[in-house]
Amino acid sequence: MENKIKVVGLGPGNLDYLTGAGLKAIKESEIVIGGKRHLEEIESLLNNQGKYTLGKLSDMIYFIDCNKNKKITIVVSGDTGYYSLLTYLRKNLSEEKLITIPGISSFQYLFGRLNMTWEKFSLYSVHGRDCDYIEALKKSDRGIVLLTDGINNPITISENLVKHNFKNIEVIVGERLSYEDEKITRFQVENYREYIKEYEMNVTILKKGD
Repeated sequence: MENKIKVVGLGPGNLDYLTGAGLKAIKESEIVIGGKRHLEEIESLLNNQGKYTLGKLSDMIYFIDCNKNKKITIVVSGDTGYYSLLTYLRKNLSEEKLITIPGISSFQYLFGRLNMTWEKFSLYSVHGRDCDYIEALKKSDRGIVLLTDGINNPITISENLVKHNFKNIEVIVGERLSYEDEKITRFQVENYREYIKEYEMNVTILKKGD
């Protein structure tokens, strides 16, 4: 009998934020598939399960097909529904084969830490992709949320906002969210020069003033 493949969102990073359903799926699996970092993070949860480290995605699909009679769990960062491997899986496996168990996204976690709600914020990513966040911020109600990378980092973004004459924008940067060394930095966009440094593993909120 062919088993369904479970896709588990690991949450923002710290395994304390992995859902109970996700934990159960990992522990009950025979094979766990994930990126090198993800597999290292869940090592303490594994009990002699086979592991497959993600590389070429087409090779992963072939591996899954060769092991379709085994219980397979695929682990991904954060929430499975936001810029996730799930998009590729849906295109290359039938939906009937998948059971998705979403995790807590990094932006959900950050808003929680700030005691803020995010229903009036728009969500975007500049992590390895193009995004006209200038236009997005103009159109947004309360602000926007950006997943960033080394090139499109909070300082570069802030500098670009200042060049486009944005004012009364608070920049909130969450780094290493959920880990012991997490750091949340807040500053007004025009003061960005005082906060120049390398930002790693971060989510950036651009919040319009009241």
